[in-house]
Amino acid sequence: MERFNTASAEDLEQTLLSCLRSPRWAERVAEHRPYPSLDSLLAAADEAAYDLTWADLTEALATESLPPLPPDTYSAAHTALSAAHAAYEARFGHVFVICLDGVAPAEVLDRILEAIRSRLTNDPEEERAVTADELRRLARGRLLTALKGAGNCAINH
Repeated sequence: MERFNTASAEDLEQTLLSCLRSPRWAERVAEHRPYPSLDSLLAAADEAAYDLTWADLTEALATESLPPLPPDTYSAAHTALSAAHAAYEARFGHVFVICLDGVAPAEVLDRILEAIRSRLTNDPEEERAVTADELRRLARGRLLTALKGAGNCAINH
């Protein structure tokens, strides 16, 4: 927490934007420093995500992509995933996002395909709410990764 609380504004902005590509979200999280605990930071990040407009979420979605598949995934699975993703994007006008925290690598493909197929039945408003929640969960997980100093979401010093 100390590293997060004392990071330069530039480093913090870069880190937060790598967790969720929403300047409004990053600004809201940054402006409440210092955080006394991890729980208070995560609560603030969640609250900032809940307050995002659809325009803010659309901006964040523009940089999202499907999670990588395990390297040993067969080509037919890639084809099925591409088709499902294209159908989703055609229906809702944005990339499909899903938080896969805690999902075993061997289950990733099935989980993604199942979620896309299930969410294709949502009406657009319902899917906006699901998408917003998935982005919030992704931002939370990436923020936790940043605090651990690992992955592509680390605070630079």
